Amino acid sequence: MTEEKETTGPELQKAGTTMKEGIVNSLKGINEVEAEIVSLARNTVSQTLRATGDVAKECLGVTTDVVKGAIQATEEVGTGLIMGTKSVAKGIILGVSDVGGDIVKVAGDVVSAAVKGSAEVGADVATVARRTVDGVIEATKEIGGNVEKVTTTVVVEAVNAAGTVGKTAARAVTDVLLGAVGGVKEVLNSVLPKPSPVANTESGPEKSLPTPAEEVTTAKPKKTSPLAKK
Repeated sequence: MTEEKETTGPELQKAGTTMKEGIVNSLKGINEVEAEIVSLARNTVSQTLRATGDVAKECLGVTTDVVKGAIQATEEVGTGLIMGTKSVAKGIILGVSDVGGDIVKVAGDVVSAAVKGSAEVGADVATVARRTVDGVIEATKEIGGNVEKVTTTVVVEAVNAAGTVGKTAARAVTDVLLGAVGGVKEVLNSVLPKPSPVANTESGPEKSLPTPAEEVTTAKPKKTSPLAKK
């Protein structure tokens, strides 16, 4: 029976070090790229809105155009849309904040545009929704905005936008946000339609179950026996 050779020699240690350094450098590179995208989106939005002179009126158009531009760029260069979505969303919110725009409304517009745009190019709608929501919330925290109000808005808009794509997309977006963003369950419970009443098993239109009060008022009086009158 042959003895196993030790697997902790200098060459393997060198390979481990090479791998570690490579990953660290790659992550540094990714962070630099994301920071550049945030800066680009922020400057583009703020400068464009300042040039228009009407922040309130032009916010939606500028926001939508920036999101579309980001999606078109990923198509041309073949880079994953999901990677840059968070950075673009964060940059837009920061840019709107720089010129005093309505952060809550823009947050909803950003998420809606990202979800619909990702569906058009065949990207993972649920993951894009999550990344966009993450970017919006992160930017809102940085500028000291109303995080709770923004979170409510982006969650609702993400689910609504996914609903225009299809039921499967809406379900996927709802599930991924439930697991990723705090307080989402309460938000969805308060804004989404309540389940429909229990259907009658017999043929015919559905009927809602009577409340205890209705059961009392609609109950038929019991017939007394003729013997009881005597």
